[in-house]
Amino acid sequence: MEDENNLDAFVQFAFLHHIPEGIKVLEDAERKGRTALKRRLGNDCFDDSGQYVGNFYQVLTTRPYMRVLQAQVRLYFENRQYAESAKTIIEMLRLCPGDNMGQRTWLGSMLLLTNRYSDALSFCQTWLDPNRPSIVPRGGTAFKAPSSTCYDTEVENQILKLGSGAMAYNAALAAFRVFGDGELARQYLRIAAKINPIILTKILAKIDKPKGFNMLPRTSNGPEDAQDYLFLTQDWANASQEAKNNVIKACSNGACGAIETKVAQFKRCAACKKVVYCSQPCQRNDWSKHKPQCQQHQEVRNTIRAVCRGRTLPDSAVPTYSAEFVDGGVLVTEHVGFDDD
Repeated sequence: MEDENNLDAFVQFAFLHHIPEGIKVLEDAERKGRTALKRRLGNDCFDDSGQYVGNFYQVLTTRPYMRVLQAQVRLYFENRQYAESAKTIIEMLRLCPGDNMGQRTWLGSMLLLTNRYSDALSFCQTWLDPNRPSIVPRGGTAFKAPSSTCYDTEVENQILKLGSGAMAYNAALAAFRVFGDGELARQYLRIAAKINPIILTKILAKIDKPKGFNMLPRTSNGPEDAQDYLFLTQDWANASQEAKNNVIKACSNGACGAIETKVAQFKRCAACKKVVYCSQPCQRNDWSKHKPQCQQHQEVRNTIRAVCRGRTLPDSAVPTYSAEFVDGGVLVTEHVGFDDD
């Protein structure tokens, strides 16, 4: 393959090969793409002092090249070349610190897998900071000495509302490796378990590691994110009692009050996966209360999946908007408005 103007074909071709051969295809595509961009945008387009670094995704010409880098991250990881995967993500975040390709949730895991614990904690602390700038310089990869100070209650609550479960779990392990089994590592684990309890539940219940990524559209910190994180980084958690206490659940039937005696003992609602019950009778008795919440969650999930797949929206679609960065601005598309019937 020689056509530097069709880098997406290289990506598709790479995934048809065995991984080592696919990596070679992508490395060739990266070289061709870099040469082509220098010719079109100028020899300084990859320089920190140039006009494009930090704004790559806003320039449509760069997007096929960024997709090549994203594919490299994936194949390097699957080939256990974790250092190369981390290096490529760092370059992606240098070029596009806004992380329009959604790779920042991978970087903490790659840094942990290469024993770069201090960098991993610095990176996670940057992205978990509720007061970080809207565009984080170099996407958080200007690593610095991590802080050993715990968050106060106000900041912890802000992270619980807006934070990433993957970042918090990685911060917990990194803090443990850097500072030991202290209050900071325990705070991160507590935060992580509240943001996305599915991850810790599956680890402590010793459920087998997923065999691959979840390719379905998703909501933030949901079961799809949990599967991806577990595929990347399942092997780290220990089974401390404090960790278990963060994911032990009570039966969601308010009239019951039963509490799990072991992790993942109760069964989740198959439709929304948001509540758990100790028995089928309890689930039936609570259905009239749970039904509106369950249906609303399904409507949101079905709407997101339809939008992401380019399909006709369901009749029950909720108000939905998507945003695209184009030519230095933001293009907002209304799929279903608040006033639509």
